[in-house]
Amino acid sequence: MKIPSSIWTLLIGILLTLVSLWYGQNNGLLPVAATNEASLIDGLFNTMMVISVGIFLLVQGVLIYSIIKYRRRNGDDTDGPPVHGNVPLEILWTAVPAIIVIGISVYSFDVYNEIGGFSPHGGHDAPVANVSSSVSSKVNPKVNPKVNPKVNKSGIAFAATLTDDHIEMGHDMHSQQMGKEIAQLDGNGMKADTTAKPADVHVNIMGIQYAFIFSYPETGVSSGELHVPLNKKTEVTMTGSDVIHAFWVPEFRIKQDIIPGRETKLSFTPKVEGDYALICAELCGPYHGAMRTHVIVESQEAYDKWTQEQLVAQADTLNQAVAYNPVNKSTDEFLAPYVQEMGIKPEVLHQVHK
Repeated sequence: MKIPSSIWTLLIGILLTLVSLWYGQNNGLLPVAATNEASLIDGLFNTMMVISVGIFLLVQGVLIYSIIKYRRRNGDDTDGPPVHGNVPLEILWTAVPAIIVIGISVYSFDVYNEIGGFSPHGGHDAPVANVSSSVSSKVNPKVNPKVNPKVNKSGIAFAATLTDDHIEMGHDMHSQQMGKEIAQLDGNGMKADTTAKPADVHVNIMGIQYAFIFSYPETGVSSGELHVPLNKKTEVTMTGSDVIHAFWVPEFRIKQDIIPGRETKLSFTPKVEGDYALICAELCGPYHGAMRTHVIVESQEAYDKWTQEQLVAQADTLNQAVAYNPVNKSTDEFLAPYVQEMGIKPEVLHQVHK
């Protein structure tokens, strides 16, 4: 009994669909989804994988079938039959990809809007910093001018040529944040209703060569690591002082440029406790590879304990957390003796200077 070609086509189509759906949802290519927003990105990625696998299997299947069926047999030296095209087929393979691309575009637009991608800016320029002076004595009058870069408890070197203006910028961002909250008060002194859920935690992030500095305006804590409580919406306000940096946490599915002189905002709600790498994903100088730190997602109790510890220790340990440039050296000259602590190999440094 000969099975009609239409039945074969239907069976092959069902098989391709099932394989594509299974692999698209079980590809295992992404790291753990550590925020609520990550599921939106994963859904888009998995949908694109379903479509990509289906198209790949279809095209390769037709190609392999054609190679086998229409191969030249031994002793056959004749020319193949002339083919002048197939208008319905050409319309089909033009229209179907166009519909797929439009569909993915609409889906992507919706996901990007859901995670706040169309309103990343704070609506005003941030102060621009000068990057040539020293650590402000206003923060710690006992700062040691000979202090060396230290490696924090997580093993990542925190080294940067921090300036007076970096510190002042952190205070300015704090003041601006408070001003925004005051502006949201209604006539009775109560917070005005907003369409979006307000953030539970606010963090100001300063990107400098080659470190992230995190400031918590509600408590006044500053840190070289980002600590956030579990299941609490966190809003970060980012700006840079020298060149473009990037805030990238793969497990959060977040990557956003940090632009000098401009505030950029992101919101996320962590849902999985853990220690995640925060990486600068924009080439920002010869020590770009060492510009990384950690995001610690922890319980509310652990977060509160960490905050209290920082409040107690901050005044005495700021000079140990920042590399201070006591002379007018360039950034490269100043950081060169500390490349081993920063995780940079000598051969890489040689290539940079070369």
